[in-house]
Formats: sequence, structure tokens, C-alpha cells
Amino acid sequence: MKHLKIGDAAPSFSAKDQNGNLISSEGFKGKKLVIYFYPKDMTPGCTNQACNLRDNYQVLQDKGIQILGVSADDEKRHQKFIDKYDLPFPLLADTDHEVIKAFGVWGEKKFMGKVYDGIHRTTFLINEDGNIHSIIEKPKVKAHAEEILELF
Repeated sequence: MKHLKIGDAAPSFSAKDQNGNLISSEGFKGKKLVIYFYPKDMTPGCTNQACNLRDNYQVLQDKGIQILGVSADDEKRHQKFIDKYDLPFPLLADTDHEVIKAFGVWGEKKFMGKVYDGIHRTTFLINEDGNIHSIIEKPKVKAHAEEILELF
């Protein structure tokens, strides 16, 4: 697993969003970007996290912060998630795990005595220069926007 750190250049990426539009890191040059990785649409923790970001979206936008969510779910599942919870930001469908692996958030996990590979819930704050400003490992799903605002 790759270990990115504060000050590193953020990996370049491109993936399709819930509408099939190709979203690329190139489109965020000169902007503050929060890219958050989460395990799965419609699960309790991921829903709490997405809804917290939704509820604070305007405050984040007012600070010039763009939001992208990334999981291995496909475009159709992302669209259902967005529709059900009225999410105002794009979700990238990284079904081949290219973006997930580029950011080093794919790896061994343990849950209820089982060991498996999966996405580690992690958020990267990327500054206008394309460098990693902060990394939030194990974000608070019900107060994630607050964590972001404290760091950015």
C-alpha cells in the first residue's frame, strides 16, 4: 500500500462520475479539493459521512472547497445513493480501483474476526498547487465537514 504524506503531490486521476462524465484531477488545478474515499454506498457509516458533507456543502463551497467522493461502487449505484440522499457533489465510480490504489487506501482490513482487502475510509485535502495539505485517517462520519473546515 502506497503511503502518501502531507506535502506530497497528489496523484493524478481520472474516473467516471455517477453520470458517466470523466472527472480528472486536471479540472481541479488552482482549487481546494477534498477527495474522500469510503467503503460502500448505502451503508450506515458512509451514509452518515455523505449526509454530513451534504448538510455543510454550502459552507464548504463558500470556502472554495470542492468535494469528490470515491468508492468502488459503479455509476448506477452512485446515482441511486445521490438520488436517495440528495447529495450535491460527484461520486467517482472507481470499479477498477485505480484511483483508490493511487492514493494508497486499498489494503487489509479486519471486521468481526474476518480479514479481507477493502477501502480504508480516508480523506485527502489537496491545496491549489495540487499538493496534499492534510490527510484525515478514520474521519468522524457525523462531523466530517467540521474536521475539514478546521484543517483547510
